[in-house]
Amino acid sequence: MINLAIASGKGGTGKTTVAVNLALALIPDYDNVELLDCDVEEPNAHLFLKPEFELEKAVGIPVPAVDHDRCTFCGRCSEVCMFNALAVLKDQVIILEELCHGCGSCAYLCPEKAITEYNRPIGTIKSGSAGKLKFGGGYLNPGEAMSPPLINAVKKMIQPDHISIIDAPPGTSCPVVSAVSGCDYCLLVTEPTPFGLNDLDLASQMVSKLGLPAGVVINRSDLGDDRGEKYCRHAGLPVLQKIPFDKELAGLYARGEAVVSHNREWRRRFKALFSGITGNKKEVSRP
Repeated sequence: MINLAIASGKGGTGKTTVAVNLALALIPDYDNVELLDCDVEEPNAHLFLKPEFELEKAVGIPVPAVDHDRCTFCGRCSEVCMFNALAVLKDQVIILEELCHGCGSCAYLCPEKAITEYNRPIGTIKSGSAGKLKFGGGYLNPGEAMSPPLINAVKKMIQPDHISIIDAPPGTSCPVVSAVSGCDYCLLVTEPTPFGLNDLDLASQMVSKLGLPAGVVINRSDLGDDRGEKYCRHAGLPVLQKIPFDKELAGLYARGEAVVSHNREWRRRFKALFSGITGNKKEVSRP
């Protein structure tokens, strides 16, 4: 089917609103839709869907532990660590676990085999369903800085025969790249403000570097200027939907409810958005 990432260059554009309503709009026309919340630092899609969770699993990364009786403090582990997670002193090795990416180079290349690894939990993944909609999400432990391994764990839930909608983190940093990489299409949600335009440009460059086809949704389209639309025309990005400011939508959002569950016109518009995505990039529909 299709793996569709919903992303934005900045927070607060309505990315999760679009992801949730798009997923629900496809129900009941499709019985193979899943929403995966990869915004693991601030997950909130579950607040709108209120899923029944059936599975919860801890996710961790392998970090080094040093046997100081075997260690000669040669410094080789520190030399090969690209992330400066180890500091070798005269008679001690200091490990900065929060900087470790779990690559295993230090343990593999230690000449004295003085380094072993243990799994350090960084968060959890949960899966379940909200009616016919399958749902999965990641929840990063407070204070953790390493979210890509957790995001990758969420993406392993993707079922190849499903329409998979991935709610990516905001921005254009490593967590976003982890979330959108390998997807068939990336929908960029923006707003008609100077900040929105600047971050749309960054997000557009990101998906271009990744070779992903992309389209744009302009949220609160009637409250700003048209520079975002002009940018999209110049960049060759199709504007697939413009969502004007709507008090009903804002009120439902504040109550944690999806507008497509209350308003047939909004359901029609989000279904049209999906048709626009598949129509603008026919090859994203896999057999």
